[in-house]
Amino acid sequence: MLVRMADRSVALFALVLASSVLVLKADDDIKLDEVAVSVISDFVTSAEFGRTRSVCKPVPSTMGLCHGIGYEAMRLPNLLGHDSVKEAQQQAAAWIPLVSKRCHSDTRKFLCSLFAPACLEELSAAVPPCRSLCTAVRDGCLPVMSAFGFPWPEAFNCSRFPAGEELCIPGAEDAGRVEVTEKDTGTVLCDACSPASEGESDIQKNFCSSQFAFRLQMGSSSVEGVDLRVVPQGRSRILRWEGSEQEQQAAMEQSVLWLPDATNCSCQALEGQVVGPLLALGNMRDGRMVLSRLMKWSRNEKELKKFIRKLTRQSC
Repeated sequence: MLVRMADRSVALFALVLASSVLVLKADDDIKLDEVAVSVISDFVTSAEFGRTRSVCKPVPSTMGLCHGIGYEAMRLPNLLGHDSVKEAQQQAAAWIPLVSKRCHSDTRKFLCSLFAPACLEELSAAVPPCRSLCTAVRDGCLPVMSAFGFPWPEAFNCSRFPAGEELCIPGAEDAGRVEVTEKDTGTVLCDACSPASEGESDIQKNFCSSQFAFRLQMGSSSVEGVDLRVVPQGRSRILRWEGSEQEQQAAMEQSVLWLPDATNCSCQALEGQVVGPLLALGNMRDGRMVLSRLMKWSRNEKELKKFIRKLTRQSC
């Protein structure tokens, strides 16, 4: 009952938090580290977390929080009592916005140790996070959650987890709160997302060197592995296409754009409530339309049409 109540609470939390964040950000070193793997292979987890007979299931590619974290199989039931991949995936999705807040470098590792604990052949039960990992993430992220009116869930109570003498998943040695200030946000911007003040000149400069250019409306977005899958709403206007008609037709049938490695950076064009037109440049890569530039248009429609005419009249 406690877990079910927590599930409902975090779902509500995600709705509030997600209204201000659409793009994920995470650290490059969140994969299960070698120290954790060696510890897990040598010991057996405590009975508290291993009473129920468990099975191993592949971490699905649609489980954006944990897919690509460094292992391919997860153990069920997980440490929150979810006994199916579908249930674990649905509940884990509610925590993606918290990861994007970059409140702690080990947030994703901690959450995945609960929602999708690594499945290792040497063990018959899930390995919990260390108490130190839990408290570090809690201390870093609780202020963010509190700002939205949510407490740290009882299901995440750090006293549940081993203090270090028993087998557990440790945090990184240099784990700590990741402070992102206005001064250094440029270091975490996605390559495709130039600052708003430079957006127009950046689009114009890279227009001719891009294989495609679209004017589009934002439909939906979802994380697959470390990439962001962007689905436009309705039919996009093609401003430029360098390639065969067959390639163009195949690409437009997909109606999907990709922002690579989006879990490690931010994109101003996709933050907040995305309304109004977007301008997108990019190139085909392994059958995907991969974004190289993305800009949210902030001025009126008349100015946008004028800018598009300027772009399309260039001698490429």
